[in-house]
Amino acid sequence: MKKFVGLILVGLIILLSFSISCKTEETEVIPTEEKKIKAGFIYVGPIGDFGWSHAHEQGRKYVAEKFPWLETIYVEAVAEADCPRIIDRLINEEKCDIVFTTSFGYMDATVEAAKKYPDKLFMHCSGYKLDKNLGTYFIDFYELYYLNGLMAGALTKSNKIGYVGAQPTPEVVRHINAFALGIKESNPNAKVYVTWINSWYDPAKAKEAAESLIAQGVDTLAFTEDSTATVEVGQDYTKKGKQIYTFSHYSPMLKYGEDSVVSGQLVNWGIAYEEILMRLYTNTWISKDYLYFLKEGGCELGGDFGVPINPKFENDLKNKKIKDKLLGEISIYDLVMKRIEQFKDPVAKYNPFVGPLYDNKGNLKLKEGEEGTYNMLWSIDWFVDNVVGEIPK
Repeated sequence: MKKFVGLILVGLIILLSFSISCKTEETEVIPTEEKKIKAGFIYVGPIGDFGWSHAHEQGRKYVAEKFPWLETIYVEAVAEADCPRIIDRLINEEKCDIVFTTSFGYMDATVEAAKKYPDKLFMHCSGYKLDKNLGTYFIDFYELYYLNGLMAGALTKSNKIGYVGAQPTPEVVRHINAFALGIKESNPNAKVYVTWINSWYDPAKAKEAAESLIAQGVDTLAFTEDSTATVEVGQDYTKKGKQIYTFSHYSPMLKYGEDSVVSGQLVNWGIAYEEILMRLYTNTWISKDYLYFLKEGGCELGGDFGVPINPKFENDLKNKKIKDKLLGEISIYDLVMKRIEQFKDPVAKYNPFVGPLYDNKGNLKLKEGEEGTYNMLWSIDWFVDNVVGEIPK
């Protein structure tokens, strides 16, 4: 009897083991469907502009190569008035999960789209309006413009520095002011002369504006326009014997002005797109302002990556010295490097917007020791007192 019961128990154990084994094998062969995301990008200029839109395109390529679960599509040279139609196409025809609108002028269209498509996500670059499915993102350059201003003020011989402005948005005004504050620190006698071309991408207008400023006595140029036109003008004049110092914009332009480009601003939009898309993929996305500066690695100083200052101008900047309240006598070259460290330091973060600060109409904007706040800088609509020019309304 005991032997019979034992055989039954053994049989039950074998049967149970077989059953568990079958279930385990069945579970293992069930495929797990990987999450996929499709992202659409809308550019205001052509991707070959070598400025703003070109830089965003490099960021798109970076995440497209990095994330196997990501599919991307872009539409270039989209007029602001045409933005709503392109968003509709990306959502309805291309089936995008998230749409990046990469121009300040796309803001209202993006806000309306977020309301129209509540189950999709939208990210607007350089804007300030949020919703439950709408965020903003930006890599700001005001720190770099200030640094370039230090160098521009040190190098100018005429004390006339030109700026070719694209559109009079708070972003561009903020950058011009930061540039002017750097100039004022290294050269209180220099002034910045602003010419607006009212276009993000118009090489012909940019060239005309640059040449007009040089004709007025300007020997140094910075700009916001998505081509190499201003740099090429500077290089052309320099080759002909009239040294024009230039500061490039957004993309590496040193090769277009080897004898003219001193430094510039370089951007890495990939770092922003990487965080935002990874948050979407991991369900950790929240509606907020995603902001990146020098310390986050969103941008770097230079006319080319890894070249913060053109070696041809290093000695000139090392020989030009000023007195700083805290650092004492210091060369402009060393001051630039020190300020980079301070910008990256979360504790000793340097703010060039500190009072007393007046606008170019004589109005006190910041009292003694008062620092410019985020809200002030992101909505600024006035020029500091060493800027010659008006902001079109």
